[in-house]
Amino acid sequence: MMEIFKKFKFPILIVFVYIGLAVWIPDAASRSSIVTIDYFKEMALIMPPVFIMMGLMEVWIPKDKIQKWLGSESGIKGAAISFALGTLPTGPLYVAFPMTATLIRKGASITNMVVFLGSWSALKIPQLIVEIKFLGVSFALARFILTLMALMLIGFLMEAILRKHPDKKWLESMSNEIEERT
Repeated sequence: MMEIFKKFKFPILIVFVYIGLAVWIPDAASRSSIVTIDYFKEMALIMPPVFIMMGLMEVWIPKDKIQKWLGSESGIKGAAISFALGTLPTGPLYVAFPMTATLIRKGASITNMVVFLGSWSALKIPQLIVEIKFLGVSFALARFILTLMALMLIGFLMEAILRKHPDKKWLESMSNEIEERT
């Protein structure tokens, strides 16, 4: 029984928070319930296609191609592909995390995945167009270039730190789970 509580401690905590809100601040409980339901609806619409896409990517794109295009030896080409993959899509950032985990598992470099995630969150093309309209071309381009440079620096630093202090237990456990299913 205690193992179940440890495993689900955060959802249980959230339930107790909702109960507390319902008892002491019913209006806040009502508003937060509406937000929660809206968020779950959004997740229910977005995540199934993402999981299907990840499954197809897992099957259709060979590991050696990912290593060639996005791996440690891909160089500037890999960074450019990561940048392009991150700037083009629209959608919430939480969609990019499962895709990134799949790409890392297939051999993509940490640097390229930082560029991908950072581009997805901060360098989207529609966002750049809005910035140009409201803040001007010079500001938008300066922010875009400085953000890209910062992402590359962060990516290189993370790659260096993770090489020095690797912690890939999560990656090994995911790979083992996938092998057990097949």
